[in-house]
This record gives sequence, C-alpha cells and structure tokens, in this order.
Amino acid sequence: MAEPVFAPWTDPEAKPLIQFRNVTKRFGDFTAIDDLTLDIYEREFFALLGPSGCGKTTMMRMLAGFETPTEGHILLNGQQIDTVPPNKRAVNMMFQSYALFPHLTVFDNIAFGLRREGKDKDFIQARVDEMLRLTRLSKFAKRKPHQISGGQRQRVALARSLAKAPKLLLLDEPLGALDKKLREETQFELMDIQEKTGTTFVIVTHDQEEAMTVASRVAVMDEGRIVQVATPDVIYEAPNSVYVADFIGDVNLIRGVAKARTAAPQATPAPKPVPEPATEAAQPALNRDPRPEPNAMGAWLHDNLLKPILGERPEDDAPKALPAPSPEETAKAKPAAAPDIPEGGLSIDWVDGQPALIAANGDAALDGKKVVLALRPEKLSIGKDRPDAPNVLRGKVIDIGYLGNISTYHVELTDGTKVKAQVANTRRISRRNITWEDDVWLGFTATAGIVLEDEA
Repeated sequence: MAEPVFAPWTDPEAKPLIQFRNVTKRFGDFTAIDDLTLDIYEREFFALLGPSGCGKTTMMRMLAGFETPTEGHILLNGQQIDTVPPNKRAVNMMFQSYALFPHLTVFDNIAFGLRREGKDKDFIQARVDEMLRLTRLSKFAKRKPHQISGGQRQRVALARSLAKAPKLLLLDEPLGALDKKLREETQFELMDIQEKTGTTFVIVTHDQEEAMTVASRVAVMDEGRIVQVATPDVIYEAPNSVYVADFIGDVNLIRGVAKARTAAPQATPAPKPVPEPATEAAQPALNRDPRPEPNAMGAWLHDNLLKPILGERPEDDAPKALPAPSPEETAKAKPAAAPDIPEGGLSIDWVDGQPALIAANGDAALDGKKVVLALRPEKLSIGKDRPDAPNVLRGKVIDIGYLGNISTYHVELTDGTKVKAQVANTRRISRRNITWEDDVWLGFTATAGIVLEDEA
C-alpha cells in the first residue's frame, strides 16, 4: 500500500512545530528580518534559500537562541521561546565548520553533549553506538578528526547534533566545505538520516541545487522577506515573481505587453487541387504515353520547388496528365492542421515585426499590462527546420555549452535578444548537426512558460 504524500502544510488541522509571528529583527538602522510570518512542520526538511545578506542566517540564529527578535514572537511546539537561552531549547545546531574537538575521538565527540547533561554511562554507550550505525561510522569510532575524510567529519558533526534527540536541528551551510561529488552524495545521506530519525531539519544554504534536492519545502528570501514558500517543483515550475524565476535555475525572460485571447486560431486549410482538363482526363488509356506524368499539383510543385534541383520538365506537343482526383480521393484529403493551441490565455507583443507569443496559461487579468514570459531552457526545442509549434523563433547559435548530460545552446534572435535552449544528450556518442553560427529555429508550446507581471 502506497504511503500518503507528506504535506502537512496542506492540512488545515496540522499544527506547526515552529511558528514565526510578525518577527522583525533590527541591527541599529538596518532591518535584517522584516515582519516575517512562517510555519514549519514536524518531520519537515525545510530550506532557507537566498543570496548573501538576505536574512536567512539571522533567522536561524533567532531559532537557535543566539539572537532575540526586535518585534514579534517565535513559538516551538506552541511555546514562546523568544527569551529561552540556547542551552534550554530542544534545538541543536550544526555549524559549517563542524566544530569538532581535535583531541577527542569520534566516539567522544559524539558523546560530548550527553556527558555534559550527566547521562549515565550505559545510556551514552547505547546512544553513541546508535548514532555511529546511523551515520555509518562504527569502524571509525576510535579515530580522531584529522584521521578521517571531510565527508566523515561532516557525519560526525551530524551524529553529535542528533545524539541529544533534538526536536529541531539547524544546519548552517553544512556541506559547503565538501567537493561537488561528495556534497551530492552527502545530500542523500542527510535526507535518509532525517527520514529515519523523524527530526525536523532546517537548512540554510545559498546553493539552489542543494535546497531543491533535500528539502520538502523551500523558502526563497530577499532583503529580509520571504518571497515564496513552496515545494521544489512549484518553486521551479510556477514561480510567483520574476525574482524567484530568475534566482532559481536557468531561465529566459522575454518582456512584452499582454493581450487577452478569446479563442484558438483556426486551422490553415490545405491548398485546393487544380482540376485537370476534362478532355485530357477523358482520353482512353490506350492512347496515353506509358510514362508517368504529373497532374497540375505535381507540375506546380516541380515548377516552384524542385526546378532548381531537377531542371526543366520536358514538355510534349500534346501534354499528358493523370486523371483528376476522384470525389472519394478528394474527400479523404485532410487539411493541414494548425498547432494544438488551447483557447484563452494571453498573447504577448514582445518586439516589432515579430509574431506575438501565445501563453494559453496566462492570467487574463494581465491584459494590457507589461509582462515577462519566463521560459526554462529545457522547454525550448532547437533545430534547423521550422518546428510545428504554437510559438516559433528564428536565430543564430552564438555559443554552445557541453555539460555531459545536456548541451546548452545560446541563440541570438533576429532582434538581438539572447535565449538559451537545452538538449539532453541521450546517446553516448552522437553527431550533433548544430554548431556555432548556424541558423536555427526555436519552438515551444503555448503552456511552456509562465507569465509574470513585469517588476521593472
């Protein structure tokens, strides 16, 4: 039986473990946190994400008890903790530097906090052994910090933080000292340990990929305020502002003016076949030249498209032609279908001389306003042939980034706008037919992007 999705923030009956209520923190004239209200739930892995100076570390220090709110209150399990000293809170903090004692063994580092609390020897032994097993450090118990790797030291710091079974664990850039590959591996270890222990984790990071990987929810911060709180997929696919769209991952931002759409465009009918001369169609088959001859449509295709390749078409004194299509054949002919574009949404006039972009998922309330169409690079197709898509752009490749699993193409459009398109490298070795300076077509669906009000 499948387990229910963990999403207590959608349950109106769920009670938050941590509550920020109109919290403001000032340092002199500088406001680090500005009227912040936020709920964090039990067993949640919550990420505070933002650039340097946005207030995320100040938020964490207030949770730990190292700073006191200037205004507002912080509650833990319904109890106000604004004035509770750090050592009296059911909160532990893991620092970026790990702060291990170099003269103590791994075992003694993990046991340090329990000994300070006066726990008995048997309890300490059992608890430390449990933490060693959880973090896969049992065989390193007698080593000292300088005798183990950076990733192992990180796990020692985590084990020490969890040994006292806190209700809340705060992690301040915990993986910043690790190399990329080890950091990626440790992210999944953190998630596994958090799930096994059931402890609520709050992590501060400026690494977008890290926050998106480990967190159940992400809070994007800017200048002391939380701009958006949502699950990683919502933050990425449905940002609520240009700031969030631009901060999270790669994005193309196309500015223009929105106009409400009321209906989808009609399909473009196929050209009607030109009827053949009746006298020629009525000639007996025995009197015809056995060589195949084109009908009027074939002649038109030759004269207009194929003539530069095949040369002139020979003409006889008495030109011959195949019979005109029968009514049954004509009935079977299908008109050329227009791209599948849902009704409604918005069209966006973005540059003179170019067709408007269609955003069928755009809010009609933005009609007449300046907007930004946010398009993730992987949503754009790229090729040398014009795609059958609702939105089509023409440009030239000016740069290519090969990242192994994907290739990123930087394309300059005809008006000078630069956009990115990404293609997954699904084959181990493949001959790519797009290179620098190539003229290319970009295409995307009517729901590929999100329309946001222009903040500029």
